[in-house]
Amino acid sequence: MDQRKSNVKWTVAGLMLALLLSALDQTIVSTAMPTIVGQLGGLDKFVWVFSAYLIANVISIPIFGKLSDMYGRKLFFLLGLVVFMVGSALCGTSQSMLQLIIYRVVQGIGGGALMPITFAIVFDIFPPEKRGKMQGFFGAVFGLSSVLGPLIGAYFTDYVAWQWIFYINLPLGVVSFIIISIFYHGSGQPKKEKIDWAGTIVFGAAVLSLMLALELGGKEYPWGSWQIIGLFAAFAVLFVLFLVIEKYAASPVIPLALFKNKLFTASMGVGFFYGAVMLSAATYIPLFVQGVFEGSATNAGLVLTPMMLGSVLSSMFGGRFIGKLTYRNIMLFSAGLLIVATALLSTISTGTPRGLVTVYMVLLGLGIGTSFPIVSISALHGIPFHQRGIVSGLVAFFRTIGSAVGVTIFGSIQIKAMENGILSKLGSAAGAQQQISDPRVLLQPQVRAHIPHDVLDKLISAMAESIAYVFQCSVFMAVIGLVFVLLMGKAKMEIPAGAKQKA
Repeated sequence: MDQRKSNVKWTVAGLMLALLLSALDQTIVSTAMPTIVGQLGGLDKFVWVFSAYLIANVISIPIFGKLSDMYGRKLFFLLGLVVFMVGSALCGTSQSMLQLIIYRVVQGIGGGALMPITFAIVFDIFPPEKRGKMQGFFGAVFGLSSVLGPLIGAYFTDYVAWQWIFYINLPLGVVSFIIISIFYHGSGQPKKEKIDWAGTIVFGAAVLSLMLALELGGKEYPWGSWQIIGLFAAFAVLFVLFLVIEKYAASPVIPLALFKNKLFTASMGVGFFYGAVMLSAATYIPLFVQGVFEGSATNAGLVLTPMMLGSVLSSMFGGRFIGKLTYRNIMLFSAGLLIVATALLSTISTGTPRGLVTVYMVLLGLGIGTSFPIVSISALHGIPFHQRGIVSGLVAFFRTIGSAVGVTIFGSIQIKAMENGILSKLGSAAGAQQQISDPRVLLQPQVRAHIPHDVLDKLISAMAESIAYVFQCSVFMAVIGLVFVLLMGKAKMEIPAGAKQKA
């Protein structure tokens, strides 16, 4: 191991830049897709541009986290950054939708290394009294990136070329690579072990089956079709097999003993359900604002700005209280805000003032943001160095899986609720619902222009009510999140008295 001391300031700069790139590419393509489809074709495959990145990302996150524990953070961080940049360069050269999807898989694999290793390095290089503050900053960067993605994508698509939503990663990635190569020298002592190939392969296959079922169900195939049922069955069988393999593996890719730690398990539960609520808000608040208030679809990300600002503020604020209060007490405030915000959002309708929706969004952001630093640190509480990478990976994994499961469940709920609303409001005239099963078509001016005004009002009302129903359901997700918060116990970060006074 390199015994030289890392330059902390430059290391933080390099890590933040890499995290920014990884998080941006989860959402940056959203506003560019109409232009990309117009040039490359393949409208029937466009959803896979998002799904391919997400699936590759979810599968690789815990694997790279484990590898960084075994062979060192720096090696796999730089490797992940290179893979990410190669994938980005290839995406920009795509001549067909199939090529773009394949290249997004490469990009997603690289991004899966950056996120967990970044948070593990932050935990490694900072003493306890500074970890909360820094995790708060990095959590704010992650939250900011998720919302800025659509805005940046729209800018490059409108004023440069859509290829640059991928090419911009290259110069920034090179800067991050140089900074980390020069100024970060590793910390702690990696624990080299035999790679659990069987567990890794079965884990990847299980997650792939689950993600494919979630991505294809209700879109490509009905939920009750043999394809979707088969994928869920494959996931169940592979998951049980994975548990058996990990129980007897000498160096399991995911040590099951971690889940005997109540604080760790509670942290994973909080991450899962907060992820579900966060993505439901990021998906359906823009849909409501654009559909009801006729906002611009091109600048879709702008409507999330209040939530983003609330999230950034509470992420930094929450990080400063680590070491002063227990993890549970900090998260109780967060969970309370989350429940109140989702309950308020469940009351929105076509008559709700825009300003009031904005207030609800700020409250939601304040509730969500606190979880970024707290969960990242509470999960690592008492974890030895040689497991910090895998634990950081699992934090990101559960949050991402929660987002995927949540948006799938809420998507089905919203579409069904809107269909029922259209039937009740339009009656026999609801034959048009076949053409608007995806409510996003109502955001297109050319579609709205051809719908009679009285019918359009009823359609918009049905959409607003269906979105309110989604938030009624998300209240239950927030309440379950509160249950896991209560299970976090009385643990808190222990900071030596001298270090606390210095901080």
